[in-house]
Amino acid sequence: MKSGAQILIEGLKEQGVDVIFGYPGGVVLPIYDELYDADIRHILVRHEQAAIHAADGYARATGKVGVCLATSGPGACNLVTGLATAYMDSIPVVALTGQVPTGLLGNDAFQESDITGITMPVTKHNFLVQDVKDLKRIIREAFYIANTGRKGPVLIDIPKDVSTTKIPDEDGPDQQIKLRGYKPTYQGHGKQIQKAVELIEAAKRPIIYAGGGVISSEASKELVEFAERTCMPVTTTLMGLGCIPADHPLNLGMLGMHGTEYANYAITESDLLFSIGVRFDDRVTGNLATFAPNAKIIHMDIDPAEIGKNKPVDIPIVGDAKNILTDLLKRIPATCSHPEWSEKVQNWKKNHPLRFKEDGKLRPQYVIRRLAETLGDKGVIVSEVGQNQMWTAQYYPFSHPRQWITSGGLGTMGFGFPAAMGAQVAVPDQPVFVIAGDGSFQMNIQELGTIAQYQIPVKIVILNNQFLGMVRQWQELFYERRYSYTELPEVQFEHIAKAYGIEAETVRSIPDIDSAFKRALNCNGPYLLDIRVEREENVFPMVPAGAAISEMIVGQHTEHEEE
Repeated sequence: MKSGAQILIEGLKEQGVDVIFGYPGGVVLPIYDELYDADIRHILVRHEQAAIHAADGYARATGKVGVCLATSGPGACNLVTGLATAYMDSIPVVALTGQVPTGLLGNDAFQESDITGITMPVTKHNFLVQDVKDLKRIIREAFYIANTGRKGPVLIDIPKDVSTTKIPDEDGPDQQIKLRGYKPTYQGHGKQIQKAVELIEAAKRPIIYAGGGVISSEASKELVEFAERTCMPVTTTLMGLGCIPADHPLNLGMLGMHGTEYANYAITESDLLFSIGVRFDDRVTGNLATFAPNAKIIHMDIDPAEIGKNKPVDIPIVGDAKNILTDLLKRIPATCSHPEWSEKVQNWKKNHPLRFKEDGKLRPQYVIRRLAETLGDKGVIVSEVGQNQMWTAQYYPFSHPRQWITSGGLGTMGFGFPAAMGAQVAVPDQPVFVIAGDGSFQMNIQELGTIAQYQIPVKIVILNNQFLGMVRQWQELFYERRYSYTELPEVQFEHIAKAYGIEAETVRSIPDIDSAFKRALNCNGPYLLDIRVEREENVFPMVPAGAAISEMIVGQHTEHEEE
């Protein structure tokens, strides 16, 4: 005889789960009692939102399914933001939640919440287990759904009596999963791929627009080979950074609202947009009517619902990015037949580089550049959300996939620090740095307790400008510098970290940056750097809301600074 809790733990082990991020509560005590003796590591977070973000960071760093566990009611509800974050970025996560006993469902019992109803819009699928006999099957299906097709989060809600009920141990070997109506398409249609080849060969100004789908499908090698064979420049979304090395001559960096000038110019003048693993997000396209206005569009994605959703396309191809690129490479010859376009793109790249003032003041772009010099191609970089995120995306030279972790679609403040915990647990031999703003960091600052308890050696870099920086930037540029509730009081983060037993220091000048990074890197445990940067530094380029991506603000335009 086995209890539901025992079946759950066995099911997780069967799926290769080696770590769970969680927070206990009354209805999940049977599960926690089984975890006591299980050879699955459990990380006790300080808030359930951190558990789901950590599971998300683990998944992004490895490509495996991340797992978190929370109790019913408020515990489960605290997962919602993290589930929405993973859903928007197509990250495979399985969230386990406790629930009141089945006999009390719908009675407003203590700490009851309809978490399957609440999370239906922000999960790929969810389950309410009402019979312990269904539990092992549901576990298998949940992991399968999370990590196939367009990946995403799945939630399993487990009432307490399901955890405690015992049934005979009659389960056989893992069976092949067949879910009615769920058959992701992995192979691109041959005729559509051939049409794409013909369009590519005819193009004079082609460009590759690559996104997170390339990372998810492990297709970076094929993407680079395809770009080199066709001599097509590559621009990536925020989620696609790292799919082509930053120093590759064909790499144009990120496009869109805070993309490079040369990427946005190239998109605007292209005659063919080779789009793969992207969703034509508004932060990329700006005014949709003016996005790639003269280009034929090839759009490849594993999710057919994304193709044509925001922008009409000429050649749709449904399938896995790696498989489609592999098929294309078999069919397409070396077609470097657009030297004038290549020269024009390289001239844009030469004449419109990313730039910032280098006047002896401690600016965030300089900090990120020096961190990159310190780490080389090692490590994982995680960011919070806001200016810190955009500066990192612009100035950190990502050289390979899964080196960069950030909340893209939802833009979740407070994501970065716990996600960095999860990434560090996933890749213990790699240095993991989280770049945060002082606003975002305070959203989940309590997780200092977690990294201190488990000695998770995350290195925290706070770009401290005492503002909610990105909102302040908009107020400066579009609201006459009326800083309505965006200024933050000074916080001594160094003292807070030390109160948790974490080594920390405050950095106020350029000469101290390199040595501070080296001390952080050489520390065996966690380390916090509170770096006091120029308070009203802005992120440029910037495309105003509703404008074309070629209509960029490209430099400082504030009255209080010298031109």
